Formats: sequence, C-alpha cells, structure tokens
Amino acid sequence: MRRLESLPFAAALAVLPSLVLSPVALAAGEPARGAPTEDLVPATIVGVLLAVAAVAFGELHRRGRTQLVTSVAGFAERFSGMPGWVALPSLLAAAALVTACFGFYWDVATHIDDGRDAGPFANTSHFFILAGLGGIVLAGYLAVLLGTGERTRTSIALRPGWHVPLGGVLILLCGGFSLSGFPLDDVWHRLFGQDVTLWGPTHILMIAGASLSTLGIWVLLAEGRRAERPGATERPVHARAAALVRRLRGPGVAGGFLIGLSTLQLEFNYGVPQFRLLFEPIMIALAAGIGLVAARAWLGHFGALKTAAFYIAVNAAITLLVGPMFGHTVMRFPVYLAEAAIVELVALRIPRDRPLALGAVSGVLIGTVGTAAEWGWSHLAMPIPWTEALLAEVALAAPLAGLAGGLLGGSIARALDSDLGVAERVPRWLVPAAGAAVIALLAFPLVTNPGPPLRAQVTLSEVRPEPRREVEATVRVSPPSGAESADWMSALSWQGGGSRLVHLGEIAPGVWRTTAPVPVHGEWKTMVRLHEGRAIRALPIYMPEDRAIPAPAVTAEPRFTRTFVADKRILQREAVGTSALQLPAYLVLLAIAAVWIGAMAWALLRLASGGRAQAAGGADTAPRARRGASCLARPRPPAPAP
Repeated sequence: MRRLESLPFAAALAVLPSLVLSPVALAAGEPARGAPTEDLVPATIVGVLLAVAAVAFGELHRRGRTQLVTSVAGFAERFSGMPGWVALPSLLAAAALVTACFGFYWDVATHIDDGRDAGPFANTSHFFILAGLGGIVLAGYLAVLLGTGERTRTSIALRPGWHVPLGGVLILLCGGFSLSGFPLDDVWHRLFGQDVTLWGPTHILMIAGASLSTLGIWVLLAEGRRAERPGATERPVHARAAALVRRLRGPGVAGGFLIGLSTLQLEFNYGVPQFRLLFEPIMIALAAGIGLVAARAWLGHFGALKTAAFYIAVNAAITLLVGPMFGHTVMRFPVYLAEAAIVELVALRIPRDRPLALGAVSGVLIGTVGTAAEWGWSHLAMPIPWTEALLAEVALAAPLAGLAGGLLGGSIARALDSDLGVAERVPRWLVPAAGAAVIALLAFPLVTNPGPPLRAQVTLSEVRPEPRREVEATVRVSPPSGAESADWMSALSWQGGGSRLVHLGEIAPGVWRTTAPVPVHGEWKTMVRLHEGRAIRALPIYMPEDRAIPAPAVTAEPRFTRTFVADKRILQREAVGTSALQLPAYLVLLAIAAVWIGAMAWALLRLASGGRAQAAGGADTAPRARRGASCLARPRPPAPAP
C-alpha cells in the first residue's frame, strides 16, 4: 500500500469513524439514554460533508488553484509580525478556544441547574462548544496546509516541498480527538446511561483535547519565533492594534494553557464534586507548577503574574456572563495569585536559564505556601472549604504535586526556548519520574470504599409551604461518630431550575442541622452528602419521579430514617449499572489517552532537540533552507507524473 501523503486527509479519516459511530447505537431509547435519532442522522451527514469539503479545499490550495488561505495568512503575517503559518492558525485557535470555553462553562452550569438535555441540539451552549472545537481543528488544518515553506529542524515532511509545523500537527491532533468526543459521548450515554459528571470518559476526551491544544499553540509560536522574519512588521496593517496583539500574545497563550490545566476543577468550583476533595489541592498545585513556571521561564519578568491575570480576566468575564447575566449558578475559582507571586520571587534568585531548578524550588513552595493561601481562599470564596480532616494527606500530596508540576513546567519551557537550560545538567530520569509522580498523585484519590454502615434519622421543619415547599433538616447520624471526621457534610439541591449548596453544622454529638432552607418540590433533587476519608456517601431527602430512567420518587416526609448509600447512586441515578462493555470501553479510551500523551511528549522532545541543534549550528533550518520562510509565496503545484 502506498504511503498516505496527505496528513489533512488522514486526520479527516480519523475523525469520520467517530462521526459515523453515533448511528450505530440508534436503537430506540428513552431521552435519558442518548440523543434522539432524528437529531443524530442529519448531524452525522453534516459532519461528513464538512470534513470532505475541508479536504477538497485543501487539495485545491496545495495545487495552487485558490489563494484565499494564502491571502488571509499574509494579512495575519503583516499584522502580527509572525510567519503566516503561525499567525493565522494561532489567532483562529485562540478565538476557537475562547468560544469553546464559554460554551463549556455555560453547558456545565446548565446541567447543574436544569438537568440533562432534551437532545444534543436542544442546548444552545452545545453550538458554541461545537463551533469552538471545530475551530481548533480548522486552525491545525490551516497550519498544516500553509506549511513552513521550507524544511526546519522541527517540521514534519509530508512529501517533497511540503513541510508542516509541529505545533500545527499537535493542534490538529488535539482538536480532532476533542471533536470526536462529541458523537462518542452520545454512544457512551446510549450504552451506559447519563453519567452526569464532568469526569466521564468521553467528557475528559473533549476537555483534555481542547485544553492540550493550548500547548500545541505554544509550540507553534515557539517554532514561529525561531523562524521569525525580520521584515515582517515593515507594513503593519494597524500599528497600535498589531502592537497590542504582540504584547498580549505571550500572556494570552500562557494564560490559556493555565485555563486548560484548571478545567477539570469545575466540579469543585461549582460545589458539586463527585470525587474526593483531596483532588482539588492536588490539581491546583499541579496546574500552578506546570503553567506558572513555564510561563515565567518563557515570558521573563512578571510572566507568571501576567499569566494569572489573563486567567482571572477570562474566568471572571465568563462567570459574570453565565452566572448573573444568564441566571445560572455562579462559579468560584482559585486565582493563583499567591502561586504566581511565589514563582516571581523564586525567579529573582534562580535565573530563568535554569528552568528545572526554578520549577523545583517554586513547585515545593507552591505545594506548601501556595496551598496554605488556597486553604484560606477556600474559606473566603470557594463553595466547599477545606477542613482539618484533609490536612494530613494534603501536607504530603500538595508539595509532591507542586514539585512534579514545577519540573514538568520547567521541562516545557526548555523545549519551547532553546536558550533555556543549556548549561543546566539534568538527570534523564528526572522528568519521566515527575510524569510518573503526577499519574500516581491523580490515581491515589480515585480509590474509594463504601465505608462502614451509616444511617440517619432526619427531621424536616417546614419553612415554606407547598407548592414551593422548603424545609430545614436536622440529621441525627447513627452511629454518632460516623461524621465526626467529615471532609464535608452538606445538603445539595440541584437541577430544579438552579442549585443550592447548604452546609450542615454540628449542634450536638452526631446531630447536624442545615444552615439554610432547602427546596423539596418540583424537579429539585435534594440530598445530604457526606465525604469522610475514602467514603463519599449520600442520603436522599427529596427526588422527583423520573419515568425515563425509570426511577421512583423519594418523598420528603416530616420525619424518616434512611441509610447512606454511595454518592454516585444518587447523583448519577441516570447511569446504567456495570456492563460487560464498560471495561473494553474504558480500555479503548485509555489507549487513546496513552497515544495522546505520547504524542505530546514526543513533540516536546522534538522541539527541544531542534532548538539545541539550532543553538549549536546557528540556524533553524536544514542546509539550503531559507530561514523564516513566509506563507506569502504561492504553493508550488506538484510536478506532473512522467
């Protein structure tokens, strides 16, 4: 079989199976298990047609029969001062990521407040997610089409005369995987029901793809910086706007990377975590170590603070829009200011040309001093404050997470900038060990157990009568010691047209009382949630009947005794039990993740080796290759066959 010469065509073929998979699971089902058939078939047809059209347009461009992409890329090149194969895809990818991020935050808030969708296109936020993910794919596709003009030490040769940037390939790969998660998510729901958690396998596929594409943009910018044309800014389209874009470009891509690293924290930010609270300090320390160290080493002075400022600005803008303006639950988020200040202070003593040393020292301080600051912030602003019950595990895990994250952030900076870490001697095992530590730290809190048997006698005091009944609850736990070391104990009401998180205070040994009323009417789902150690349990107070699952109603009697059960059984009552297909499905998604992470690691190693070769040889390109090749020249059509 002949070697496939068109990477865009190969990428399209990789996405098409996921677009076509949805109709495979079109057996008749209730709305609780996948999208309606009448929505899926047209969507699949449209997806296939768009992919075919993109491939066809790419072939026209490569044969020199259209100059549209070249003209637009030339405009972006004159505007930004970067080669067109960097300028146009990076601007498009940035806009797409903001669009997807807005749609994603809106979608999460909608599900928390209103429950599951009537269909994939019944939720307006899904259109923003699809547009954003499609824009990421298109950005990578354009980077591949435009190519670098000439062979560089990091470019990938598809065929003679067509060398594509490494960052463009990464963006295309991440975007393709992320976009494929949308139809695969419906297949998953049809097989296993609605897993209403941000951390569902197909959800992570979409989230991680969009998040890691920010690293692809960063790699693309690094390639563009090495190949930047000195005369590219001689004819700026608009001098002030171009200068502003250039000033925001670095903090923007670093801040976008930090946002991507923080995305999986959203369940904690909205107060509906379905996993151990220990994850939150670990994920914050990891994100701060990786993102802020890489940003400071790449951007120089105040780079970490600029990155944190961009992260805060974007999150605050989306939160204000989705929360107060759209009437949804308001998200709270860590601000990373203490961690950014730590990195800046450490950088005053450790120069940025020693990024791994900077990362190691900063990471340990992030995991200790930074975690202490986040502990205080959790009591000031976050939905679930960190309690003393977490202290022992956090004291061990957070510094390790910060250290591992800092080392990974330093290694990313070394790959992005060939001037960093040239004289820094680093054992080869250090960075892989940091990666292994990250995997272990994230795997450790995943292990849970049902805990000892626990019951509660609940007394409800009516605060507001029917039809909008609200009550205060007094919960007498049996045995009384069952909640004395709780990481959290709260009453959660959600999916009734809003959400409420009400903490319980202990008024006597083993006796707890809500600090505010909770709703027990209509579509609200109200429960007491108890997280202690490795046990996460819940006790339903009120649940409406759901015939689509089906699930019976749970009535809120004035006085009742119920048993705590696994939290997942209450929060995810739409999900189907264990299936013979579940293990193979998880293994397939795990294999995709392994390929994904391997590709990112390979790309960073290739970028780093190319940078070292450039520093040693004084040129970024291979012999006879023109430095800083522009996209403005028309692509040469392939030579005719003899």
